[in-house]
Amino acid sequence: MKKILKINDIYKNFGGIEVIKNFSLSLDSGSKVALIGPNGAGKTTIFNLISGVYPIDKGSIIINDKDITSLPAYKRIRFGIARSFQNIRLMPHLSVIENVLMGQHTLASNFATLFRPIHFGEGSKDKLEAKNLLDKFGINVPPEEIVSNLPYGLQKRIEVVRALMAKPSLLLLDEPTAGLNKEESDQLSLMLNQISSDGTTILLVEHNMRFVNNFVEHTVVLNFGEKIYEGPPLLAQKDKQVREAYLGK
Repeated sequence: MKKILKINDIYKNFGGIEVIKNFSLSLDSGSKVALIGPNGAGKTTIFNLISGVYPIDKGSIIINDKDITSLPAYKRIRFGIARSFQNIRLMPHLSVIENVLMGQHTLASNFATLFRPIHFGEGSKDKLEAKNLLDKFGINVPPEEIVSNLPYGLQKRIEVVRALMAKPSLLLLDEPTAGLNKEESDQLSLMLNQISSDGTTILLVEHNMRFVNNFVEHTVVLNFGEKIYEGPPLLAQKDKQVREAYLGK
């Protein structure tokens, strides 16, 4: 199976503090993997290193056989990385369709293009694609509805659709179920399973272990910037190092 992401011994130091210590990870096409660990373990830092928010000090990051280690964040998007955040980053004053179309802007050929106004005609290719994605994932709301008028759980799913407009091969999700009730989490799980079935690799940071155990196939556990476990999620709960990381010795 094709390897979408290869992280090789990456290391990150902030002001003399080692936050990521020789971390490696390899992800197959269409795989569903959770990155978990106690607060402060380095999970979000890993996401920031993959997406280019921070430069790495050592090691390499390869996506779709392309070494992106030295690329800035906006260029990494063009090689197949999309991301959603724990706190919704939709534009609340814009419509559903306008927010989704912003995901297409991330494929712009230059950085300045990202800041141009969104002007798409009713029959534009991008607008039709955005509507098709909304329909595909059962988001049955008027496309011109202002997004801030919608329930929080629905906004979360719209944010994922926006990320899909960039046609990613790797989707990074930072605590996707934060703020969701069980029904909303289950709806999101169905959506993400469909995305994975279509061949997109999903790497998520998540504290909701019910969601992790039911959704992912593979779990990586971090503690103080080091990988202490990699394998099936249910077995992680029985691992001595994992238990000590969460509960203490």
